[in-house]
Amino acid sequence: MNTHPYLRAYLAGIFVPTLVLPLILAGFITVRLVLALPIPLERFIVFPMAIVPTIFGLWNMLFLWSQPRTHLTIGVHGAILPFVGAPLGVTVASCLGLLQFGASGLVWFQACHVPYGVIAVVFPAAVAGYYLVWKFVVGFLNRVMGIG
Repeated sequence: MNTHPYLRAYLAGIFVPTLVLPLILAGFITVRLVLALPIPLERFIVFPMAIVPTIFGLWNMLFLWSQPRTHLTIGVHGAILPFVGAPLGVTVASCLGLLQFGASGLVWFQACHVPYGVIAVVFPAAVAGYYLVWKFVVGFLNRVMGIG
């Protein structure tokens, strides 16, 4: 019997973003309706809701495939994802005209300015967060699915 380990890896990988992104969407909608901010918040969340679960699933499949070769722990493998995803996301967003580089920071959708200092603080925190999520949540799910 074929146990389909890559399908199970994909399903374990998509669990976290599929669970968390609707909660983030609810927060965005609440902020938009309660605070009546004119910033196009829905643009910030629609693309990530479409692509992030797929990326997590594929990244977990890559872990399953590469782990016998690289011997990386799942936490380290997950912490590498922001180093791949952030440059790709910035490249796509700037090519589509959704992101501009300014002298003091990035401008999203000609509406939201993010200083480079904030990015310098948030990025290492995101890497640490990815490490923890992948080590404890995705690693647990991989073990439950019998692939970890």
